[in-house]
Amino acid sequence: MIAKIGQLALVFRNIDAATVFYRDTLGLKFLFSAGPRLAFFDCGGTMLMFTAAERPEFDHPNNVVYFNVADIQAAHVSLLAKGVKFEEAPHLVAKLPAFDLWLASFRDPEHNLLALRSEVKPA
Repeated sequence: MIAKIGQLALVFRNIDAATVFYRDTLGLKFLFSAGPRLAFFDCGGTMLMFTAAERPEFDHPNNVVYFNVADIQAAHVSLLAKGVKFEEAPHLVAKLPAFDLWLASFRDPEHNLLALRSEVKPA
């Protein structure tokens, strides 16, 4: 049975710029590089592999990554201060039995869609 995601591959044209954004702006833990075309990060136990497109049909923005945060409002303010331009402010997406789901989306330097995701206990 599949238990959890071990690694995600994210395609970039400029691995160096992606590394700076994800390491310095988002604060993800940089693990290592493997030549000029690969960089690896840890995000809560899931490995992110940054790679150049192996074939032309993979050379376009197509990643959507949701980052869990405990306090979406604080994370939003922190990333705004670092120059991240959000497409939408944190907002309620769904009221579920155990929590309210909040999202706030933004893009990385290559226009891949990213989002902050927070499970907020109802008041």
